[in-house]
Amino acid sequence: MDRILNMIFRRLLNKGINSGIRAASNRGRKAEDETPEQRQKNRQQQRQGQQTAKNVRQATRVLRRLNKF
Repeated sequence: MDRILNMIFRRLLNKGINSGIRAASNRGRKAEDETPEQRQKNRQQQRQGQQTAKNVRQATRVLRRLNKF
């Protein structure tokens, strides 16, 4: 029973971490709040932020795997 609870808690925690990383990569803004000019101006910067976030998620996955041992 303890193992099942730990597994569920760990999954919820990991989902929370991933959603926090995604929110940080978007800097808390939504696409609807920007004008078309702002979207085009920030597109390259957003792509770079998303790539960085992807790398961070991959690194956290590796650390989670190492942490199990």
